[in-house]
Amino acid sequence: MSEKQMMTEMPTTYDPKASEAKWYEYWLQGKYFEAGKRPDAQTYTIVIPPPNVTGMLHIGHALDFTLQDIMIRTKRMQGFDTLWLPGSDHAGIATQTKVEQKLREEGISRYDLGRDKFLEKVWEWKELYAETIHEQWGKMGFSLDYSRERFTLDEGLSRAVREVFVRLYEKKLIYRGKKIINWDPAARTALSDIEVEYKEVNGHLYHLQYPLKDEGGFLTVATTRPETMLGDSAVAVHPEDDRYKHLIGQVIVLPIIGREIPIIADEYVEKEFGSGAVKITPAHDPNDFEVGLRHNLPQIVVMDESGTMNDEAGPYKGLDRAECRKRIVADLQDQGVCLKIEDHIHQVGHSERSGAVIEPYLSTQWFVSMKPLAQAAIEAQRAGNGVNFVPDRFEKIYLQWIENVRDWCISRQLWWGHRIPAWYCEDCGELLVAREDIHTCDKCGSSSLRQDEDVLDTWFSSALWPFSTLGWPEQTEDLKRFYPTNVLVTGYDIIYFWVARMIFTALEFTDQKPFQDVLMHGLVRDENGSKMSKSKGNGVDPLEVIEKYGADAMRFMISTSSTPGQDLRFRWEKVEQARNFANKIWNASRFALMNLEGVSVADIDISGKLGTADRWILHRLNETTREVTRLIDSYEFGETGRLLTNFIWDDLCDWYIEFAKLNLYGSDPEAKRATQSVLAYVLDRTQRLIHPFMPFISEEIWQHLPHEGETITLASWPVYDSALEAADAVREMDLLMEIIRSVRNIRAEVNVPMSKKVELLIKPSGEAEAAILNRNEEFVSRFCGTSRLAINMSQAAPDKAMTAVITGAELYLPLAGLIDIDQEIARLEKEIQNLTSEVERVEKKLGNEGFVAKAPAKVIDEERAKMADYADKREKVKARLAELRG
Repeated sequence: MSEKQMMTEMPTTYDPKASEAKWYEYWLQGKYFEAGKRPDAQTYTIVIPPPNVTGMLHIGHALDFTLQDIMIRTKRMQGFDTLWLPGSDHAGIATQTKVEQKLREEGISRYDLGRDKFLEKVWEWKELYAETIHEQWGKMGFSLDYSRERFTLDEGLSRAVREVFVRLYEKKLIYRGKKIINWDPAARTALSDIEVEYKEVNGHLYHLQYPLKDEGGFLTVATTRPETMLGDSAVAVHPEDDRYKHLIGQVIVLPIIGREIPIIADEYVEKEFGSGAVKITPAHDPNDFEVGLRHNLPQIVVMDESGTMNDEAGPYKGLDRAECRKRIVADLQDQGVCLKIEDHIHQVGHSERSGAVIEPYLSTQWFVSMKPLAQAAIEAQRAGNGVNFVPDRFEKIYLQWIENVRDWCISRQLWWGHRIPAWYCEDCGELLVAREDIHTCDKCGSSSLRQDEDVLDTWFSSALWPFSTLGWPEQTEDLKRFYPTNVLVTGYDIIYFWVARMIFTALEFTDQKPFQDVLMHGLVRDENGSKMSKSKGNGVDPLEVIEKYGADAMRFMISTSSTPGQDLRFRWEKVEQARNFANKIWNASRFALMNLEGVSVADIDISGKLGTADRWILHRLNETTREVTRLIDSYEFGETGRLLTNFIWDDLCDWYIEFAKLNLYGSDPEAKRATQSVLAYVLDRTQRLIHPFMPFISEEIWQHLPHEGETITLASWPVYDSALEAADAVREMDLLMEIIRSVRNIRAEVNVPMSKKVELLIKPSGEAEAAILNRNEEFVSRFCGTSRLAINMSQAAPDKAMTAVITGAELYLPLAGLIDIDQEIARLEKEIQNLTSEVERVEKKLGNEGFVAKAPAKVIDEERAKMADYADKREKVKARLAELRG
């Protein structure tokens, strides 16, 4: 910015809309977010969890991405070569479902269009929402390196996906087989285990009597899904169950359709559960599937991919599975083989994407053998070389899952996604897997090849995100420089979907963990603690928040309300508080700038003779800088926000700026220059500290302040400086502030406004306190609103005065005619009670042998000092009370 622009007077009020649009465009034009401009610097990398191209970003995205931006902006200012790599996910099922819904509204289906035309429609959808996501990123102020943006279906990532598929296939870690999988009959595709949400459902337990063929009588079985009995291949009992040993090997007749099935013995059956006899349906239950393999039972599929009963369902062919259940129960009752029906609450799997009830379904699919991949991750974690989970309790959750991981079904019956790189020869039946498209069969030379119709699970490509986005499998310069990444920020709800799979694949293909830390944050809930959802209508659009209060207010509220691993509640009043905080910063800066006219960077000198308040605010800035830096590195953003608010609102605005006015408006030019230097220095550093949280307003203010450089984005991060420590100034300010607070409290108690001058008599506790007060007499008089100020160690307590006993002094305000003696006595009696409670509390603490044994000596000494201080104050208040009672 030019010198003329820099010194333009700040408007009376801050206008977020004007500022945000202006500065984001300025940052983009300057290419300040692009990595690689500091080749000799240490790198710091975050890859954005790619949002799905299914619609608008929600408030959960705002939290996730704001936390990342805080880290990136901080590290960039600390001199790191930072890369925050943006991108988006094709989100197979979710995106295809959205596009198919849109087509249905137009009266057509994907089959009407055909695969190629349908994919053109999906790409159009992707481009539209990718642009929308870009706009939202910009409105939220995210400092992303757009020059390196990736998409999970772009050419480079598609190559990485094929490379991984082929390598795993060659190592026999990817295979094609027939298994029970989770089937979504609405989307007509397979799902992995973790794409299934289990919900409690009020259902029924049906007790059915299967007739024995030769023995006469029945075996009773219980099921929640009577429609699947049409696919029963056996009834199983436990081999040691004396009730049924004599029946093992005999035949039972399936009701309604009359198919004869064997009675088998298997230890899977629990003797004590129900009747001890279990129907076995290998094609429609994962446990029954395993039993069926052990006993070589037929696998009878009784419904098609849409959940409609097929030819094997006999008289029920063509019925929806739900309607089939009603019909078959009625028929069983008519035959007298439905013994009873009980109400039954049970967990039923639902598709995470479509919401349909999942069907356990026998199907030929592609799978990843997970145990070998998981073992490397487990060993790394246990050896101390694994990923650092924040909070660390999530490491246990992660390990529990990967130690019990099952093979991953990776094929999906969709058109949108990475098509499986496998071909089938129509002539010899050979299965061919290749990195590039192939046109002839390696075995027989035929050109009659058919590529597998299925696509890969979205999470297959997402699992490669930390390294595929940097150019892998090529050993690109970006991959060498920016990988492994430093931290992944994500919600705890996708630890299995994504985090674990990224770790597996990174260890397998790069021999390195993909990130040093993984910060798990919670969900953003509504103000009542309920999960946000469209159906409830309680979602919050981050753009609506920005429209009302500005991006900085939203960012500050949502980031500083978060605790690692914990859910947070969105409250509009908290956003309003954050907006008020931004206005406080603006108003303080505007006042300062009115008193910094003509001050340049070269004029700023904080090494000279400074007053107490000047040295104190530099000390507090120094402390805040150290703690804010530590807390950001520890991902404690909530505590960071509290510290910044306390420093800016209380120390800087409410105290220092008020103290600074005496010098700024005073007659001492040297004191004025010193205070101007301190004010300019502190405001500059304050904007830098707040910048990662509130990038727009901090840039706007910083550009008005005396500064060097083009943007606060690249300004150096403040660092702790021991030369700025000023413990003596802190002691002085603590005494002065306590006096001012006490006098103001007394005024408020007896309704004496600040406009009315009062007499103040101060009795210091010792020579040191007396010296402090004498040096700062002007401050005390100004901020206490005195007509007369007397500082005297031998000061006798006047009659009819309000009293305050503080650490280091006794205060008397003779307020004859304005005070009710009885009220003052009552107040002092209450104060004695409070001080006595404090003395007793500390006494009890110090009397606790466990506390004294474990606490550091410094803590014990501090507690003893507190007790002595409380006791001293109590004796002084007692003495004053005795005087009033006279």
